[in-house]
Amino acid sequence: MAAVTRGSFSVFRRLLSQQYRRRCFRLQAVRCERTLQPLAFRCDRNFLVFSSRMLHTATVSRGPIVQFKLSDIGEGIMEVTVKEWYVKEGDKVSQFDSICEVQSDKASVTITSRYDGVITKLYYDVDATALVGKPLVDIETESGSEVIQEEDVVETPAMAREEHTHQEIKGHKTQATPAVRRLAIENNIKLSEVVGTGKDGRILKEDILNFLAKQTGAIITPTLFQEIQTPPPTPTPVAAVAASPVSTPAAIKPPPTTPKPVFTGKDVTEPLKGFHKAMVRTMTAALKIPHFGYCDEVDLSRLVALRAELKSTADARGVKLSYMPFFIKAASLGLLHFPILNASLDEGCQNITYKASHNIGLAMDTSQGLLVPNVKNVQLLSVFEIAQELNRLQVLGTAGQLGTNELTGGTFTLSNIGSIGGTYAKPVILPPEVAIGALGKIQVLPRFDAGGQVVRAHIMNVSWSADHRIIDGATMCRFSNLWREYLENPATMVLDLK
Repeated sequence: MAAVTRGSFSVFRRLLSQQYRRRCFRLQAVRCERTLQPLAFRCDRNFLVFSSRMLHTATVSRGPIVQFKLSDIGEGIMEVTVKEWYVKEGDKVSQFDSICEVQSDKASVTITSRYDGVITKLYYDVDATALVGKPLVDIETESGSEVIQEEDVVETPAMAREEHTHQEIKGHKTQATPAVRRLAIENNIKLSEVVGTGKDGRILKEDILNFLAKQTGAIITPTLFQEIQTPPPTPTPVAAVAASPVSTPAAIKPPPTTPKPVFTGKDVTEPLKGFHKAMVRTMTAALKIPHFGYCDEVDLSRLVALRAELKSTADARGVKLSYMPFFIKAASLGLLHFPILNASLDEGCQNITYKASHNIGLAMDTSQGLLVPNVKNVQLLSVFEIAQELNRLQVLGTAGQLGTNELTGGTFTLSNIGSIGGTYAKPVILPPEVAIGALGKIQVLPRFDAGGQVVRAHIMNVSWSADHRIIDGATMCRFSNLWREYLENPATMVLDLK
């Protein structure tokens, strides 16, 4: 037994000696051997366990500390405000774990980790301003983990979060979010083989699904696109009201809550941040556009009856059907006849770009201020699909989680001022768009029918603004007449739906 113990100890002694020599502690290693040798006969098994633990500890090595920098999140954004930290110093993180939420003047953005490791330092406090290209946190990466010195992963919290990380594939950069990349890996799809339909060739989740459908011959339904995306938070009572049909005479609205005034007795100065700063810049640019205004009223009596018939069907499918999807679809049908209203003018006023997609925005009043998310490719969507997308945008807007993908790329805008109570408005064009419409509240007013009899009519006023540099009054008037015709006789929309 003593011989076995002596032999085992000799093996550990040699291993320990080699480990110490690597660390240039030869003298201490020799002393350790001489000191510990007698204990082998008295501690036998316990000492062997202790020695093995020492050996294990001695061989553990930590990875390098990486400065996780705030990447360029596009749209010319150079600084953001740190809204919330999801980690603290000493926390262990894995790839794709959320690190913090920041807010730019475009959208709220969630920063996710590229590395596995431990957070060793936070560079900013909450509400501090972080600069693009500067470190956000230090991460002590795990030994053996691959450290990629590349742009940091940025992902927005909406269903189609389109802040990007760049991945080198076959010599060129493919733009996709971590969620899209993960979806591609799970389905064994190479991103280099997928054609991105997003801005600047960005690969969206829809592109992955469409590619998968072509490979397998499967039919991908529209509902599947929502199922694979991040589920929105459970709607609060306020969110449910925001998603409810707008401008309905019988709509139940919560009583208005007016915050109590706070009198400090002194002037308060604070810097412009986030969306307020973006509004200043956007409205300053809009001031350069000569606005042409045009107003009209629309009799929505038939549309009110049609919506009443379809509402229960939409509710059964889990979608709140308001009037807005009809307004948006009618605008898209009108834009097919008047593409100049779905265009943009360059800064030098030398070229007009006619947009192929009808990305129709909806001005939305949120706790963060005025935001204008847009419904992408309305020309390809049904009224029901538009309603689905509006429900999603309203929930995200209420939760303050609208992302850059929802807030950029608009080509035409409708502002539903009537949801608050206004009848008329003078909307301001959102550059680089060239037209916008403001919708008033729906009122039940007396009107004369074809037989000269006074009847109840559901009347809504609309106010248009157009860029008078490229759009004349006659064009705006004809578009408005066509849009009004679709809404006053919604059955005619069926003839032009695709």
